[in-house]
Order: sequence, then C-alpha cells, then structure tokens
Amino acid sequence: MSITKNIAILEGDGIGPEVMEEAIRVMNAIEKKFGHRFMCTSAWVGGAGIDNAGKALPEETLKICEQSDAILFGSVGGPKWEPLPPNEQPERGALLPLRKHFGLFANLRPARIFKGLSHASPLKCRIAKAGFDFLVIRELTGGIYFGEKGSDENSAWDIMKYTVPEIERIARVAFESAKKRKGKVTSVDKANVLQTSILWRKTVERIHAQEFPEITLEHLYIDNASMQILTRPADFDVIVTENMFGDILSDESAQISGSIGMLASASLSESGFGMYEPSGGSAPDIAGKGIANPIAQILSLAMMLKYSFGLLEEHEAINDAIQQVLDEGYRTGDIFSGSEEEKRIGTKEMGMRITKKIV
Repeated sequence: MSITKNIAILEGDGIGPEVMEEAIRVMNAIEKKFGHRFMCTSAWVGGAGIDNAGKALPEETLKICEQSDAILFGSVGGPKWEPLPPNEQPERGALLPLRKHFGLFANLRPARIFKGLSHASPLKCRIAKAGFDFLVIRELTGGIYFGEKGSDENSAWDIMKYTVPEIERIARVAFESAKKRKGKVTSVDKANVLQTSILWRKTVERIHAQEFPEITLEHLYIDNASMQILTRPADFDVIVTENMFGDILSDESAQISGSIGMLASASLSESGFGMYEPSGGSAPDIAGKGIANPIAQILSLAMMLKYSFGLLEEHEAINDAIQQVLDEGYRTGDIFSGSEEEKRIGTKEMGMRITKKIV
C-alpha cells in the first residue's frame, strides 16, 4: 500500500548538506520503487539557521517541522559559531529545543558491525569478527541536561532530576523493543551513588515485573557497562539508560562499530513522531571535500521509514542495498582498510551505488 508523507529536511552544517543529498537520492528511489509520495520541505537549522535567519532554530523551521510527519536531520555546529554564547550555539540552540518541543524522549541508536567491516573496529579482532547487534535506548528530555543550572564566582551546578513517569515511559520503550529482538534488557544506572539511579532501578524493576515478566532484565553500573560493551558486546540486546549516561554509551557503541559514519539514530515522541539523524557530527574538517560517509544519513532515512511510517520492507531494502555495496568492496575513507579487494570512493558515488541497488 502506497503512502503520502510530509518530511522536514534539516541538512544543517558541515557535511550535512553532502550526506543529506545522498539520503534524498535513496529516498527518491524508494518512492519510485514502492509507489510512495514523500513531500520534502527544506529549512535552515544550526549554524545555517544563524547565518540565514538569525537563530539556530528559526520560527519558520519550527513551523515546517510541526506541519511534517517526521524530521530528517543532518548535523549542526562548527568552529565558526563557537564564539557565540552557549545557548545560542548551533547544538544547544537547535537540538535541545527540537527535542523538548516535540517531546522526543526516546533516542534509539543501533550498534552493529556490517559484514566485512570488522577490520574498522578498534575492538580485538576476535571480538569484532564475532559480530554484535544491540540497541542503545537513551532517555532524551530529562536528567542533568534539562535540570536546573546555575553558577556563582566560586561554584557551578547542574541538577539531575527524574520523575517516575519519565522513567516508566522509557522503560516501556526498552521492553517493547526487546520483545521484537532477543528478549533482553540491560538497564544502566549508578544506583550505588545517585538518588536518581535508585529511583530509576526501582521503577524499571516494577515495570518489568508488572508488564514484561517474559523479558530478561539485568542491571549494570555505568562504569562497568562502559567496560563490558568493549569486552562482550555480543551479549547485549537492548541497553536502556538516562540522558547523560546514554550520551556516553551510545557514542562508545558507535565507535566500536567501526565508524561513527555508519550509524544512525531515531528520537521518538510518545505519538511516534520522530527526528532521524546520523550519530556523528558535522565534521567541518572534511566538509566540502566529497569524502564523507553518507551511510549513517541513509540509515537514518531507513529508520524513519520503519519507526514513523511502518515501512518495514522499505527499511530492509535500504539495509540490503548498503550491504550489497559493501560486499562489492566499495568504501569511503573512514572504512577503507587499503586491501586490494577494496575500492575507495567518495560521498556521491557511495550514494549512487546504494541507490542503484534499490532501483
């Protein structure tokens, strides 16, 4: 069954426009093959928003997002805007308000190694070759990033606060996700030190016992979890944790997958509205050189099709196309090992080759 959806395209800064161009190329191929209609509206965000409209999240951009069914986001930030006051810089001035405005409380970041890319992982060869496929679920609108902040001449403070409803809803996302995977949730906290973590663990355990007793639940402290992800990644299925811990663990998980340029993320509201973006940043040092890896942006598109639109076949078509291109030995610089079987290509060629596998 064909669908019609409105999509806000926020390509942002740095490599954002380059990789977004390839994601839209793939989107057009999906649209044509499956008979859908994706109506895309582009808008300024981040540094581009500051330069063109005076603020990181212009009112017109927010209006376009409100009128859309999902947001496909690129990346924001760069040294050009670092002299601005912190709240006006691209990251804090655009990403945090978008998450808060749309209630994007659940951040989903898959961590996996695509076949043939184990050499790119910093893990020991035997661990990387064994493979792993887990999902980090990060609570995104609470905790220390959104708590009360302040400072004086001699001190500064950031309050970490969580309510029971905030923990309940992210726990349900984790358990529901585990039902569709291998049936295991690892909840990460610091319950031996933090009051918020004591509440977190107590609430997760209650939701598990009352609503999801068939799911296996384990608890790890954040410091131990950081270590275990490096030594036994294949043992994880779904990891759920609070905002700051999730920020750290999801980046660690991205790095062991070989390249942050390979990993996408979804930020979802309770209604299913989502913002989809690569796990990496704007990479201003390589912007405009045509060498950025567009796969994370393309996989973000795939996650949008799956989580916001329920298009599972289309989601798999993109994943299969990427794996086929990798199987043929094509690599952008970040995943290129230099072996004779590999062919180094740029941003545009990678996008075109993935697109051809779909058409």
